[in-house]
This record gives sequence, C-alpha cells and structure tokens, in this order.
Amino acid sequence: MPPPARVTCVYCASLRLQSGDFIMTEQKQGPQSRDWRPIWNFDDPAASEQRFVGELARLNSPHERAELLTQIARARGLQRRFDEANEVLDAVEAMGDLPAFVRVRLLLERGRVLNSSGQRDGARPLFEQACELAAHHDEDDLAVDAAHMVAFTCDGDEAMEWNLKALAMAEASTCARARRWAGSLHNNLGWTLHPMGRHDEALAHFEAALAARIEQGDEQQIGIARWCIARCLRSLRRLDEALNIQRELLREHEQRGTTSGYVFEELGECLLELGRAEEARPWFVRAHAELSQDPWLAEREPDRIKRLADLGGAG
Repeated sequence: MPPPARVTCVYCASLRLQSGDFIMTEQKQGPQSRDWRPIWNFDDPAASEQRFVGELARLNSPHERAELLTQIARARGLQRRFDEANEVLDAVEAMGDLPAFVRVRLLLERGRVLNSSGQRDGARPLFEQACELAAHHDEDDLAVDAAHMVAFTCDGDEAMEWNLKALAMAEASTCARARRWAGSLHNNLGWTLHPMGRHDEALAHFEAALAARIEQGDEQQIGIARWCIARCLRSLRRLDEALNIQRELLREHEQRGTTSGYVFEELGECLLELGRAEEARPWFVRAHAELSQDPWLAEREPDRIKRLADLGGAG
C-alpha cells in the first residue's frame, strides 16, 4: 500500500511513527518558504554570499528578507566565519514576529553553525526542533532538510535510521522540492553504510542516487553519483569496473576543461590495488596538488592528504 501524500516528520520529538504508520497532517495556511537553491553554489560559498547580498537589496517583503539573511549566515558558516554567521542569525531573531518558515530556517542555520564548528551535540536538538516545526507547518522541504541534518549528528545505525526516515518523508511528499532530496539521501545512506563494510547495500543506494540525479538532469551531480558508484566498486574489489568509470569521468573533465582531485585520487588507488604502482604515482601527485588546497579536507582528513603525498613520492 503506498504511503499517503503528506506526512509529518517521521522521527521528531514525539516519535509519531512508533506504530509503523504515517500520520497525515492538515494543510496549514500562511506564507511559505522560498527555494533559494538557484542562487546557491555550495562549491563557492563566498560567491553565493555576494549573490545573496545583491538579492537582498531587491526584496521588499520583510519575511523574505529575513529568510534570505539566514542563507547569508549559512554562506558565512560554510566559509568558517562562524561568529559572523551567528551575528546575522541574531539580527534575524531580533526582528521578532517571524513566520514559521523563518523560525525553521533559524533553527537549521544555528544548528549548521554548531555542527560545522564541531559542536554536533548542541546542533542535534536544534535540527530536531526544526524538523518538528517544519512538519507541523507543512514545510516538507525544510522538514526533510532538518531530518537529514540530524543524521549528521549521529553515527552508525542511528544515522541510518534518520536518513531512512528523511527518505520516507521525501518520497511521501507531494512537494517537488522535498522529493528532490531523494538523490542526496540515497547518497548519504550509501556513505553511512560504506564505512560499516556493508558495501553491497551501499552500492544499491549509490545506484539509486544516480537514477534520481539522472531524472533531475543535473550533470554535475550525475558525475558525482557515478564517482561514488566507482568508489564502492573498488571496495567490492571490482577494480576493472571502478577504473573504467573513473577513466570515463576523467575524459569528460578533459572535454570540459575541468579537473577533479577526487578522480585523480581514485585512478591512483585503483591502479595501486591492481599492482600498477608506478602507473598510479602521477595520479597521486596530481590528487595531492589539488586536494591539499581544500581547507575542509585538509582539516578533517589530514591522514588522507598525507597518504596522497607519500604515494606520490612527496612525503
């Protein structure tokens, strides 16, 4: 039996899914959130911030301006300018009499600042509150966003549970923006399963993510999904298949005049595991040259960066 068209958050404070059935909500009236994703470039939060600042000058609605300010705060948080992000969120909160969708955005972005600054225990209750508030006001897109952020504050099976609940919410929604989360959620499920050694299950989710990305027609995300499949195939020791996909991705980057340190890294790793260490070495050199410049990766995975340097002969 298919799930109903609209659902509440499937795992917020009241745990409304204990019976295993979805609970339908009544349609709420009032202003709704805006989709800011067309303005976003998450690979370049500084440029995104400038676009948001330009858009701010063109808005007359105080509620839209308040919501947009939360996105400016998010862009600053992604640049690790956490104090400045909180200053913007403080200013929004001080406006008072905010509609529900802005209050949800405030909770989400406060949580993201905490999570990104290594305070995930403090972030989790904010994401849970955001999920419950968004679900109560039929902001399906924001409810799924909040639920998927809770998963980032958990580990192992609990992270799996939250991601699966977020996916159920997205698939049960009639909101196109909420349904677009399917690709990201399958990707997250794959990366939750992969370090647990559950590679066959992870591969199934990466393949589902690719199908969702193809349906959405986002070429960049399609490429990322294919990379994830190849990475998982390497863990499954299907090395020739993994290497072929990475070579295809390399050719496509070359045709566009772009590069990817992650593709370079995987070309090296595949060749190394195939016993072709000398052939792998220049790919590790190129991977290190590019990925060592990523401040987030350098901070979070210094051993990975060192491995690339060592395998490339620079260590």
